[in-house]
Amino acid sequence: MDDKKDILWRVYLIYFFICLFGFAIIYKVCVIQFSEGEEWRSKSKNFSTKLFDIEAIRGNIYDNNGILLATSLPYYEVGMDVNTDAITKDIFYDNVDSLAYSFSKMFQDRSQKEYKKILVKARKDGDRWVTLQRGVSYTELQRIKKFPLIRKGRNKGGFTYLQTNKRERPFQSLAARTIGKYNDAGTGKSYGMEVAYNNYLQGESGQRLMQKIAGGVWKSINDENEVTLEDGADVISTIDINIQDVAHNSLMNCLKKHGAAHGCLILMEVKTGAIKAIANLTRKDSSTYLENLNYAVGYATEPGSTFKLASLMTAMEDGYIDLDDVIDIEDGTHKYYNSTMKDSHRPEKSEITVQEVFEQSSNVGVSKIITRYYSKDPQKFVDRLCQMNFNSPLKISLPGEAVPRIKNTKDKDWSGTTLPWMSIGYELTITPMQTLTFYNAVANNGKMMRPMFVKEIRKRGKTIKTFEPEVINSSICSQPTIDKAKKMMEGVVTNGTAKSLKAADYSVAGKTGTAQIAKGGNYKNGGVSYLASFVGYFPADNPKYSCIVVISSPTGDAYYGGAVAGPVFKDVADKVYSTSLEIHKEINAVQPQYSIKAPTVKNGSQSEIQNVLTSLKIKNNSNNKNAEWVYSATIDSAYVKMVSNKIEEELKSGIVPDLAGMTARDVLFLLENNNYMRVKLNGRGAVAKQSIMAGTTFTKGTQIELTLL
Repeated sequence: MDDKKDILWRVYLIYFFICLFGFAIIYKVCVIQFSEGEEWRSKSKNFSTKLFDIEAIRGNIYDNNGILLATSLPYYEVGMDVNTDAITKDIFYDNVDSLAYSFSKMFQDRSQKEYKKILVKARKDGDRWVTLQRGVSYTELQRIKKFPLIRKGRNKGGFTYLQTNKRERPFQSLAARTIGKYNDAGTGKSYGMEVAYNNYLQGESGQRLMQKIAGGVWKSINDENEVTLEDGADVISTIDINIQDVAHNSLMNCLKKHGAAHGCLILMEVKTGAIKAIANLTRKDSSTYLENLNYAVGYATEPGSTFKLASLMTAMEDGYIDLDDVIDIEDGTHKYYNSTMKDSHRPEKSEITVQEVFEQSSNVGVSKIITRYYSKDPQKFVDRLCQMNFNSPLKISLPGEAVPRIKNTKDKDWSGTTLPWMSIGYELTITPMQTLTFYNAVANNGKMMRPMFVKEIRKRGKTIKTFEPEVINSSICSQPTIDKAKKMMEGVVTNGTAKSLKAADYSVAGKTGTAQIAKGGNYKNGGVSYLASFVGYFPADNPKYSCIVVISSPTGDAYYGGAVAGPVFKDVADKVYSTSLEIHKEINAVQPQYSIKAPTVKNGSQSEIQNVLTSLKIKNNSNNKNAEWVYSATIDSAYVKMVSNKIEEELKSGIVPDLAGMTARDVLFLLENNNYMRVKLNGRGAVAKQSIMAGTTFTKGTQIELTLL
């Protein structure tokens, strides 16, 4: 009996505590629900919802003519909430097969069965979000919105998508390094106009309210932005994509032809400093070149012979030399202490004028001039270079500009040979952009312009900011020095190292450059490579554009600037000249008597030449009207003078005549029709060179090789 009471007592005690615990739970539930309910509901929302930043649409970059260079295209991540209340079990299974088929047919990355398996599994697991595709384009998104079930809309169909923007360049590699890239996520470098003008391009981001659902996935609550975003403004650059295309492809062909390591090209408008084209190409393999480094702006190196213009202008500005002063260049070599300076070719004569020194690009001539007048005070030479802005960066808008270096006499590495070697472009480093800016200043009568890449900012089609041309130095030297510099550069093309750049319709002025670059930083052990360049402007008589071409490490026998870089310059100049109306003279502005100016006339048959000149009403006279063959000469552009040519008499006597200036047709008629000599022709035009010198005796049947230009 006592045992029974003891058991009941324990049961009642346990039952009492259970009831007490139950009442405590009910009490706490009531307190949370009614007293603290609002507070906990607020905290719940804070944990399950969050404002996310929405990236504003980045502004576009256009070329000078409004052609799109860079734009942001929308891409989407698409998915579904297959467990939304509106999608019942019957609705889901009635549509899942056709929905899976639609995705499989459109993207062809999974079979219909695989898509269905993904959707069914998400339905069974109670997932509120299943990702179906990433990187979907806007056009694809519009097609997806018409798929079964999805077409019911966001609430009834459970379809959800997230937008991201991807930067695209329609012309891909054209000016890619200059147009640039902006990476705000920190996963890559930022460069070019994209980062330089990011404040205008990026706009202002907005915010969207998102809710965390099963699986830790964030889903937008609605399509409305909680904070309105502001799209970026558009940048209008100075680049002309049509010229850029010619520059890029011509540079590419040159690099491939010569197996060069890399190269760059810049085309600048003389009066404004506006960059119309800029190409930078680096070799990836034997047949592929990529635009991944901006050598034009970010790579300072020894310029070589293109720097000789600055050296000679310095001596002219200080009144030490003039163009007709004579310099003794000896045999093309000169020793400075224990180092020997050499010219690239042995000179035909030892004494030449300053004009010829520049035209022939004589290292000895330039270095002797500078050492003669500045060896006692080399700092004076350095100071003059600094006055021409060689010692400071151009401070262009693009990031990554290399810092130039002009040695100072106080520098530790200044030596006895520094001055002569600096005078010809060594022991100093400048960028191709800085070299071009200097030459552009000469073309602009001494006014140095800062290179500019952007001319205006537009928003919704309206200009909100305009960038005006900036002057770096209003006068790098006096006008007489500028005039002499122009004459020297014109001589390089007409008589010197760049004869191949003579153009029929416009004149060119400039300077070739061939710098030796030590491989591995050591000339003795590592050998040398070459930096071939040409920099100049056109038309020479009224400069509109300046251009520089730099080719690094060309292989093979051709490595001189005129032979390697010159043709690229001419390709671009031809394109610009043919498409720029402002360069051409108006037809109605040309004087009517232009047609009676005497042209250049080749040597040949007197009767044929007279017939043509008479038909064109061009004045002419002859010293022997009965002569069958004549030499022709144009006198002061007014008339053509003909002098009898005893070419047939010489041939009959067995003497080789002077065939210079004759056409291929006349030469063949004279020599082969009469069985005097066999002729081998090379080239087109008039005879410029003959393999057997005039005055040499010959026997019938001898072969003569003629070069025509």
